[in-house]
Formats: sequence, C-alpha cells, structure tokens
Amino acid sequence: MLTKVKMPLSDLMSAALALDDSILDGDQVENLIKFCPTKEEMELLKGYTGDKENLGKCEQFFLELMKVPRVESKLRVFLFKIQFGSQISDLRKSLNTVDAGCAQIRNSVKLKEIMKKILYLGNTLNQGTARGSAVGFRLDSLLKLADTRANNKMTLMHYLCKVLASRAPHLLDFHEDLISLESASKIQLKFLAEEMQAIVKGLEKVEQELTASENDGPVSHVFRKTLKEFTAVAGAEVQILTTLYTTVGRNADALVLYFGEDPSKCPYEQVMSTILNFVTLFKRAHQENCKQAELERKKAEKEAEMEKSNSTTNKNDLKSKNLGDLLKKAVSKSKSGEPREKDIR
Repeated sequence: MLTKVKMPLSDLMSAALALDDSILDGDQVENLIKFCPTKEEMELLKGYTGDKENLGKCEQFFLELMKVPRVESKLRVFLFKIQFGSQISDLRKSLNTVDAGCAQIRNSVKLKEIMKKILYLGNTLNQGTARGSAVGFRLDSLLKLADTRANNKMTLMHYLCKVLASRAPHLLDFHEDLISLESASKIQLKFLAEEMQAIVKGLEKVEQELTASENDGPVSHVFRKTLKEFTAVAGAEVQILTTLYTTVGRNADALVLYFGEDPSKCPYEQVMSTILNFVTLFKRAHQENCKQAELERKKAEKEAEMEKSNSTTNKNDLKSKNLGDLLKKAVSKSKSGEPREKDIR
C-alpha cells in the first residue's frame, strides 16, 4: 500500500488529521488502520536514534504515525466520518421501506375484503362443525389454500380466484396496493438494529476521541475543529434516525397484531414472508384459471363449429335424398307407359 502513495508521508498524515476525504477515501484509511504499528513496534522505534533516512518506508511511516496521539483511534474516527453519510442513507431507506410495506398492508381495503371472503369460505366448508363459525384464522392458513383441494380439478386457492373473478373482479389486483411488499420482505429487523447500534456506538467513539484530543496540543488542532463541526451535524441526524427507527419498530409490531398474531411468536419477517407467498400463489392460481378458461372457450368454439358443420352436412344429405327420390319416381312413371298430358294450344 505504501508503495502506491505518491505524496510525502507527512502530507498523508496531515490529510488524515484534517479528515479530508477529498484526498483519502475509505479504502485508503482502512489500509492506514491496518498498518498502524503495534505497541512492541512502537517501543522499538522509540529507541532508534540513527538517521531516519536509513530506515525503510514502512518504519518511516510508523514514525509519522507515532507523532499523533491515539493515531489508530483518530483514523477510525476518520473512517466513520467517511462512511457516515452512506450508512445513514442506507438505514433510512431500509426503515422507510419497512414502514411503507407495513402501511400498505394495513391500509389495503382490497386485501381486507379478500381476507373476509377467505373466512367466509372456510366457515362455509366447515359448516356444521365446531370450526364452522370462526371469527378469524391464523395467518399461515393463507398458504394452506394452495395445498387443500376443493375438488379433483382445483385447489381452494383456484376456487377463491374463480369466485372473485366472477363476483368481485375488482379485488383480483389487490397486490398492486402492496408495491413495497417484496422489498420490505427482504429486510430483517435484527440487521437494522445492528446497523442502528453501530451508528450510535460509532458516534459515541467520535465524541470520546473529540474529548480526549483536547489535551493533544497543536497536532490535533485542525482535527478537533473539523470533528466538532461533524459531530454537531451527525448528532442531529442520528437523533432523527433513532426516532424513525423506534417508530418503524412499533409499526412492525402493530402489523403483527393487526393479523391477531403475537410478535414474540410470529415476527414481522414471518408476516411479510407469508403475505408475499400468498400473493405469489394467488397470482399463479388466477393465471392458471385464466388459461384453463381460455382452453375451455376454444374447445367450446371448436365443438360449436363441428356441430354447425355436421348440421349443414345433414341438411345437404337430406336434400340430396329427396331429389333422388323424385328422380326415381319420374323414371318409374316413364317406364310404366303412362300417357302424357296433352298440350293445350
């Protein structure tokens, strides 16, 4: 890494202490952190009294780093500053996606109507039994519709789609209400929690280093000035993000409760996965119904054409038969010698 550095080592460290990300990017700062000397290496170099030019570039670099108190801590602060913007943006985007997914499901009138019809269907099928007057059903029952057969020709999912197509076709596109469902289902809340915690902890370390650097003297003057400006802005952003994180967590739990489930037993991820799978199975069943209906339509048309063709053939045969009978009668009369009627002139 050091062989690729085209600037003097002193300038490199000045850029690092100035937290100047226009000169050093995240990868370069990470490499600088990796090259920080160990305590043993620093002890060895502290005892060196010879000409520094006789040292290798790595040892000279170590000496530059050793001029800065807690240099590794400062480099980690620099790396946090570089990555902060993208971390905040990515986490906010994920939180908004989860929030949108929860809101779309709860606010979908069409999905609610379909749930009602599924409950009615279940009660109808279980009529006369203890389960025939249910006021609700478990969320995972949605997926069982695709496994339970209504008859030899179709599953309950196919039957549901067929009924909706004939009686409530406006509900068939309910999935269009859930445009954030697929992306929201890919997000796990525990990872968002880890990202949120990493940002909060990272900012705490930044503030700790800012406090510690007050006793560093002139070497950290620019560092402290730049870091104070950053912490003022970053602190406000983290506070806003923390509020959003808390709100989204509550909304995720509210979604689970909306379906009558226990958040401790049926987490947000399971709800999203179930709804997404239901949408997939529903759309597939509807498409298969449409294909089957199209095949039956074409078959009916073909049979109608064949029936029409047979009817026309039968009529022609009848006409031909009648004409033949007339000709036979005429020939028979001619042979019998019956007198022809005289012409009246």
